[in-house]
Amino acid sequence: MTPMDTQEKIRQQVTGNPVVLYMKGTPQMPQCGFSNLAVQMLNACGVHEFHSVNVLADAEVREGIKEYANWPTIPQLYVNGEFVGGSDIMREMYQSGELQKLLQGLAQKA
Repeated sequence: MTPMDTQEKIRQQVTGNPVVLYMKGTPQMPQCGFSNLAVQMLNACGVHEFHSVNVLADAEVREGIKEYANWPTIPQLYVNGEFVGGSDIMREMYQSGELQKLLQGLAQKA
């Protein structure tokens, strides 16, 4: 796949699903603590069904997603096609109540 194809694939994933988490591993079996934390925060916000992409299974997406959002780390959360942030930003937003507000209503749709 060319880098352009990868960017298009990512764009389709991000815009085609209300909540997308690019992570290491799967929601059922996260492969790093930050990905695990991201899944736990989504679940705590009532979002149990979301589109997840295991970047460990796809090296092109793993590199491409860093360019897509210009963000160097994984996990990355997208809501309604917009980049939200990684686990640190998610944690800050969760603690302030912003993440819950952002995800309100999406728990039923997902």
